[in-house]
Amino acid sequence: KILGKRIFHSNRWSSQAASPTSARSSGHSEMQTTSLSSAPSSRPPSAPPPPPPHVAFPSLRRRDLLLLSASPLPLALSPAAASARGLFRMPPPGLANRYFLVRAGESVYEGQGLLRTNPVAKTSVDSGLSPAGRRQAARAALELRRLGACEDDCWIWPSITQRAYQAAEIIAAANSINRSKIVPEYSFLDARGLGAYEGKRLEALPEVYAADNISSDIKPPPTYDGTPNESVADVFVRLG
Repeated sequence: KILGKRIFHSNRWSSQAASPTSARSSGHSEMQTTSLSSAPSSRPPSAPPPPPPHVAFPSLRRRDLLLLSASPLPLALSPAAASARGLFRMPPPGLANRYFLVRAGESVYEGQGLLRTNPVAKTSVDSGLSPAGRRQAARAALELRRLGACEDDCWIWPSITQRAYQAAEIIAAANSINRSKIVPEYSFLDARGLGAYEGKRLEALPEVYAADNISSDIKPPPTYDGTPNESVADVFVRLG
């Protein structure tokens, strides 16, 4: 009975208790397995390992976490200066870009001898290039090509004023620049607002220039149609 019980638990191949008759007729290999399983062990049965000790972690409140974050411990965990990235170089390296400032050609309004600086009229057809303005933009485009302005690729930032954007398209076509590289600027590159001079003849401009020679902070007289009145200093601040 003991022999059969050990065969059942050790080999798991028979669901019956082995009788003396079955043990005798099992063959050599079965008896060899039986002898290995039924041999009494000289070592005492090992006890199961003790459970790991229970470690009680203290519960941290939000206030404790804030105090830990404010402690000098994070300073010790910061990387060494030699391995830190993103260090600011002094003096900073110089810019490698080149910038070409191009004035847009004559507009239809200017061809009629009128001053138009109100931003409301920027996208008007009359703010586009006149025939003379198109010729001026074409000459500027050829000059930029002669200077090699776009040999290594370039971008164009025009005002959204009609004449400026049309001039940008002429320059792009003459220098094989993709239209996707024309980036419109919506307000910073606008023409100087001349206030009460809006709608006057071009012959009134010397009055504005005379005031500019006195001080760059003198503004043209204001008006009530929404046209800004900017001094030279105001334009520098806007462009800067």
